[in-house]
Amino acid sequence: MSHSPAWPGKILALLRAGNPAAAIAQIRVAPSVRDLCALEKQLAAAQLAGKWRDVDAAVTESLQALSAPRLHRSP
Repeated sequence: MSHSPAWPGKILALLRAGNPAAAIAQIRVAPSVRDLCALEKQLAAAQLAGKWRDVDAAVTESLQALSAPRLHRSP
């Protein structure tokens, strides 16, 4: 799957619009570990890390799921 540089920005836009539930839904179907890492960096840069506990948990859980060797999503 190709890397989508716009994906983290879209998630940040959802959070800034006050829709963390939609952001969490998108995080759970994240395209790749690379995108999740980029999202983490952008959240930290925007000083939004830790503002939504559920969002932080979704990012952590998705990173763990996508990083596991046997758990992956088919294209």
